[in-house]
Amino acid sequence: MATRFTVLASRNNPRLKLLAALADSAHARREHGQTLLDGVHLLDCALAAKVPLLEVCVSESGRSRAEIATLLARLPEKQVPVCVPDALFAHISPVDTPTGILASIVLPVSVQPQANEPSVVVLDAIQDPGNLGAILRTAAAAGIEAVWLLPGCAQAWSPKVLRAGMGAHFRLRISEQADALAGLGGYGGKVVATGVGVTALTLFDADLRGPLAWLFGAEGQGVSPTLLARADEIVTIPMAAGIESLNVGAAAAVCLFEQLRQCRWPDRRGNGET
Repeated sequence: MATRFTVLASRNNPRLKLLAALADSAHARREHGQTLLDGVHLLDCALAAKVPLLEVCVSESGRSRAEIATLLARLPEKQVPVCVPDALFAHISPVDTPTGILASIVLPVSVQPQANEPSVVVLDAIQDPGNLGAILRTAAAAGIEAVWLLPGCAQAWSPKVLRAGMGAHFRLRISEQADALAGLGGYGGKVVATGVGVTALTLFDADLRGPLAWLFGAEGQGVSPTLLARADEIVTIPMAAGIESLNVGAAAAVCLFEQLRQCRWPDRRGNGET
């Protein structure tokens, strides 16, 4: 059965003005308790996670694309998408190259940090949306289920972070404005930070098996001294001479997948020995 649409063509329409505000304004997202998903992949992940879509909006050209038509066919029968001219969709879209479909969802409630997490990623002042989204995506891919964001991090559910996360948000327990020190107070696993120092271990010499809380800080300033003092171990990533550091997203990926490697193949050493 063909999808029914409500056709809107005015920027002043309240429904479209709300979508545009959600795309551009953290204040609007907090005020309305909603955020914006952009693109087929994110909407597909939301539907797979049984997250209700509030308002679905497609562009005039997007409605005829096969992947968008397939996704629209999965919507509840009572949900009627909005169709708008391409120029108006570009005005609403949170990205420079519009994907042809977007939707609003209720802004998820931040969960409280739990000290009994098997492993957790703790992020300190990660302000770049692309880096934050990439770390969330990596964490989910490496089997981490909980991420705690300290004050000073970018808004986890902003459209840019969601887009960089590629659906990882729906597989994670995300705590925003987290009191990490309180959460780590009763943590039963090892707390590990990336950094340098005379007591630092190289990543591949560290024992990363078992529950871990990873501490990652913003590039340049690193993990704050107060949080760093809570670490049981500091690890450093071996790099070629003349290279001082990695992008925090890349560093997190190296660390989390080394943990995954050690947990899955505990009798293999980093140098290839068994």
